[in-house]
Amino acid sequence: MKKILIIEDDEKIRSELETFLNKNGYETKTIVNFENTIEDALNEKADLILLDINLPYADGEYICKEIRKNSDVPIIMVTSRDSEIDELISLNYGADQYVIKPYNIQILLAKIAGLLKRNQSNNTNDKIELEKFVLNTSSRYVENGDKKIELTKNEYNIIYYLSLRKGKLVSRDEIMDYLWESESFIDDNTLSVNIKRIRDKLEEIGAKDSIETRRGQGYILKPDFTDDASVVERAGH
Repeated sequence: MKKILIIEDDEKIRSELETFLNKNGYETKTIVNFENTIEDALNEKADLILLDINLPYADGEYICKEIRKNSDVPIIMVTSRDSEIDELISLNYGADQYVIKPYNIQILLAKIAGLLKRNQSNNTNDKIELEKFVLNTSSRYVENGDKKIELTKNEYNIIYYLSLRKGKLVSRDEIMDYLWESESFIDDNTLSVNIKRIRDKLEEIGAKDSIETRRGQGYILKPDFTDDASVVERAGH
């Protein structure tokens, strides 16, 4: 049974969602005290999060951003804010879907089922071996021996795309185009920040200098030891 975490301060909406989802075969958890929402959400280890924007203490956009730094759990923003700016910010911060209230409950259910199915199909046992580390595409970790560290959604997408073209020069524009196609919206500066974070994590597991920078051109991810040209099955976004 998949667990859905509902982060909604309107008691009536929260109760309606909980009842409806339970009737449709989901386990539900709710947050009613919003002082430590980010920590509480991560501790629940839910399969999907329904997140309102207008919340006490911190808005949902910020909460989404902070959750995404530590988890790749699917997030659906469910909000009364209908501005394109809020939608873009939410998606840029890592939300998978943006649903405006009042919503059709059956459509919301379909979105939930679709995201859970996509997330499950991404959890394969594939591993991509590179020169100094292994990219685990089922858990979205980078590993080197007994050391491993989890990647955020954007970090994973970036290094996954580089791994598909390991040993080849990949331009910054190519990476950003790929991220747009995978529903991750980042700008040039955010890409630089993510690349730095990836490098820091690789250094932490003893895989320093795995990504080579060609100034003004792009990046090269060093290939595996054997330079194996075998095709790696696409592991999702």
